[in-house]
Amino acid sequence: FSHLPVVHPENEEWTCFEQSASLDIKSFFGFESTVEKIAMKQYASSIKKGKEIIEYYLRELEEEGITYVPRWSPCPPSPTKPVVPVVIPALPITPTISIEAPPESVNEIQVYKLDADYIKRYLGDLTPLQESCLIRLRRWLQETHKGKIPKDEHILRFLRARDFNIDKAREILCQSLTWRKQHQVDYLLDTWSSPQVLHDYYTGGWHHHDKDGRPLYILRLGHMDTKGLVRALGEESLLRHVLSINEEGLRRCEENTKVFGRPISCWTCLVDLEGLNMRHLWRPGVKALLRIIEVVEANYPETLGRLLILRAPRVFPVLWTLVSPFIDENTRKKFLIYAGNDYQGPGGLVDYIDKEIIPDFLGGECMCEVPEGGLVPKSLYRTAEELENDEIRLWTETIYQSASIFKGAPHELLIEIIDASSVITWDFDVCKGDVIFNIYHSKRAPQPPRKDPLATHGITSPAGNNVQLIDKSWLLGQDYSMVESPLTCKEGESVQGSHVTRWPGFYILQWRFHSMPACATTNLPRVDDVLATLQVSSHKCKVMYYTEVLGSEDFRCDVVEDLRFGFPQKKE
Repeated sequence: FSHLPVVHPENEEWTCFEQSASLDIKSFFGFESTVEKIAMKQYASSIKKGKEIIEYYLRELEEEGITYVPRWSPCPPSPTKPVVPVVIPALPITPTISIEAPPESVNEIQVYKLDADYIKRYLGDLTPLQESCLIRLRRWLQETHKGKIPKDEHILRFLRARDFNIDKAREILCQSLTWRKQHQVDYLLDTWSSPQVLHDYYTGGWHHHDKDGRPLYILRLGHMDTKGLVRALGEESLLRHVLSINEEGLRRCEENTKVFGRPISCWTCLVDLEGLNMRHLWRPGVKALLRIIEVVEANYPETLGRLLILRAPRVFPVLWTLVSPFIDENTRKKFLIYAGNDYQGPGGLVDYIDKEIIPDFLGGECMCEVPEGGLVPKSLYRTAEELENDEIRLWTETIYQSASIFKGAPHELLIEIIDASSVITWDFDVCKGDVIFNIYHSKRAPQPPRKDPLATHGITSPAGNNVQLIDKSWLLGQDYSMVESPLTCKEGESVQGSHVTRWPGFYILQWRFHSMPACATTNLPRVDDVLATLQVSSHKCKVMYYTEVLGSEDFRCDVVEDLRFGFPQKKE
């Protein structure tokens, strides 16, 4: 591995920073490709940290007014005097923390200060800086996500996962909110019904709580037939089941907060590895496990308070080597691993769980209702085609659609209105890039979108799910008219709105590419500017949307219901 600065080959006034790595895997139990991916992920993380360090010092130079640094050259030693090494003591550096104040006055800021009793009762100890970060992120969500706003406890988890760095927390939180909306995770507990094979052979379940009042989940992984479950259910059904477990955990945390009178925002997981062997390292099963970990880490940060791993066998280090790189460093610090019967002594299970609720299969007296598992009968196995169709069904069970927008190729949606005074409602997220949202009206129906000529030759168009309806020969103001002012929407924003139709006919909802202004040039270009330029050059945006047409009376009822629950619709 190397990380060397070199002079740019075409401009000697520039410095290039290069990193390189070499990896040679001879044999790793058939998981050579997986280990390569793990190494690449670690390497990519290292590159990202290096970029942040370089940007930090570039900003320091800019703030000091330094726009040019001469090339360093070593001083030749004096021929008459011996070279004596000089030790320069390190200068004391006092770290400074700048808090971006909201634009409101001091009195308005005080209004948004959280109540001390509320913090103590529901959120836990927060420093003034942490409280400020929570308020600022919540208010940003209220300004950009006009619909339902997550609870403070949920926002706080993402802030803690990024050490209260608002920009980083906002990025992963917005991605998670979009993911939750796309797959309707908020309704998962009401809509997901676990197949019977999970009830019989999935060896996990909730079991009372630990000494801190956290909900306790027990997983007897060593008794689970991972291969049988994957072959009988598929990867997507297992993922959906694990997500329902996490949603249930969040609900139990809220209940325990009320019961114990103190904030409980995470749960404890006890994993019993008795019976774990090489058959659990079946590659499709490990692949499914890694994907589940990745999804959970991205969308449920700081929900695991403690992980107790008991009776770890000799094969456990192999599984740990495969899994640990996909687990956040802060999460790994919460792992406590016991080999053999070490969990029964001092510093073991009794330090975290009351003796009377220790399960009977761990030497306790409490009867545990977690299934014992066993091998899934091969008669329940499904063919690859059946599993693929089921996975497609699971991921398409969403009311939201996605579309790509390119420069010069907007995405358009046609809505036919029969009765005037109907209400067109929309709800969309800008997943990538910036877009401009328009609504047009036409008395005549646009022609159906022409079939992609590339598709007739077996070539897939890069536009994918991009639909254009307005013919290029149409004239604005003659063939169609604009009925709403254009709305510019930034990346990461969630937009809800409605339009009351005045005439029957055909309405076209349009999302088009918004060209970003050219980046300001400086003597010391920042990496963010370079990345922004690359993003503009890609000429691609992406939105996820849902629309519905309501009668005026139905719409008013919906608005009243939304206001009752504190989630008013944005009116356009």
